[in-house]
Amino acid sequence: MTEPLLDSPQASGTAPPAAPDFRALMSTFPTGVAVVTTVGPDGRPWGMTCSSVTSITTDPPTLLVSLRHGSPTLTALQQCSAFAVNLLHQHGRPAAELFSSGDPDRFDQVAWRGGDGLGGPHLVDDAHAVADCRVDRTVSVGDHMVVFGEVLRIERHQPAAPRPLLYGLRQYRSWSAADPSEGDSQ
Repeated sequence: MTEPLLDSPQASGTAPPAAPDFRALMSTFPTGVAVVTTVGPDGRPWGMTCSSVTSITTDPPTLLVSLRHGSPTLTALQQCSAFAVNLLHQHGRPAAELFSSGDPDRFDQVAWRGGDGLGGPHLVDDAHAVADCRVDRTVSVGDHMVVFGEVLRIERHQPAAPRPLLYGLRQYRSWSAADPSEGDSQ
């Protein structure tokens, strides 16, 4: 019989952690930075910074993104059933900050092109790669919508080895070049 490592808050009678405590915990987990983009039924581009991106499976290739309920980007994404995940490179911090700002004119301030009907706009100067996705399913969890997207196309905007933009400890950083002498140590 396997025993749980931790009691659930409900089972132990304790309250779940407060939102600021949970945010503080997750800030210690560095992650890549992406901008999820889509186009509304009227052709208007929408997008938001997202660090909740996960690969789910390679067959079929599927990504998961998590977007806040009430987000106009989520509304447009649900209406058109397609989106793009723009993986930002080391110089993409201004785009990450812009797309998390709520500025209604954000697409006037970055270079982008349409996703050719397969996904959302591509941030050509700020992303090292873009995955165009078709919405496969959605699941509402708390104040967010988890969106599963089947990847239809991948474009690389920087053919050389990219230096991805990372976010953790409430700071942006880039992946530093690996030392070839450093490998997996066991």
